[in-house]
Amino acid sequence: MDNLNLIIDLHRDADRQGPGGDGETGRAIDLAGLAGAGDLNIADIGCGTGAASFALARELDCTITAIDFLPEFLQELDMRAEQHGLGDRVTTLQASMDALPLAENRLDAIWSEGAIYNMGFAEGVAAWRRFLKPSGILAVSELTWLTGERPREIEDHWHLHYPEVDTASAKMAVLEQAGYAPLGYFPLPVHCWLDNYYRPMQERFDAFLSRHGHSDAAKAVVSAEQHEIALFEKYASFVGYGYYIARKTGE
Repeated sequence: MDNLNLIIDLHRDADRQGPGGDGETGRAIDLAGLAGAGDLNIADIGCGTGAASFALARELDCTITAIDFLPEFLQELDMRAEQHGLGDRVTTLQASMDALPLAENRLDAIWSEGAIYNMGFAEGVAAWRRFLKPSGILAVSELTWLTGERPREIEDHWHLHYPEVDTASAKMAVLEQAGYAPLGYFPLPVHCWLDNYYRPMQERFDAFLSRHGHSDAAKAVVSAEQHEIALFEKYASFVGYGYYIARKTGE
C-alpha cells in the first residue's frame, strides 16, 4: 500500500483530519456576519469527513457543497450526513481544489479548515475568489507563526514542510492583495490540536499498525505523525493555525 493510501486509512474514521472545533467554526460564522442570513450557498473545500460542513449546516440556513479529492472521505461524509439528519443540506463533490468545477459568482461563502495548504494560501485565496458572489465570505484556517521570532528547530521543520508559513499580518496582506477585506482573525486554541486532532489520532495508531502488519511504511507514517505531535507540544506558543475571515471586494 502506498503512502497516500496509508494516510487515508489512518484518517478516514476520524471526526477531523486536522485541528479545529465546532466552537471555533461558530466563532468564524459570527465574525463573518452570516448568522441570521437565509438560503446561503456555501462550499467547504478540503472537507475531509465533514466536521466543518456539519457545523455550518447546523448553525446556518444553508446548503453545503462538501468538496474533497479523496472519495474515501466523501463516502464517510455521506454516511455521517444521513446519520446526523443533514443529508438534504450537505452534498458531496469529488474534485481537486485547484480545478473546481464550480460556477463563478455563485457562492455566498467558501470555507476551508486546515486544507488550503495543499494548494498554497496565496494561490488558493486568489483562485477561489471568482466563485464568490460580490461581498462573499472567505473563511480559512492556515498554519501561522504566532510570534515574530521562533526557535530554530520549529522554524526549520515548517519551512521545510510548508514554506508559506508566516505571521498573521503577512497573511492579512496576502488577502488584501488578492481582493479581500479582512473581517477577523484568531488563532485556534491548543485543545483544537490536542483534544480534537492529535489525541484521537494517537489512539488509532495501534489498530492502524496492526491492520498493516507493522510494516515499515506504516511505522514511518506513525513516526512522522508522532514527530509532528512532539514538536507541537514543545512549541505550541510559537506556531498554530490562524483562522482568517475576509470579504470579497472590488465588485
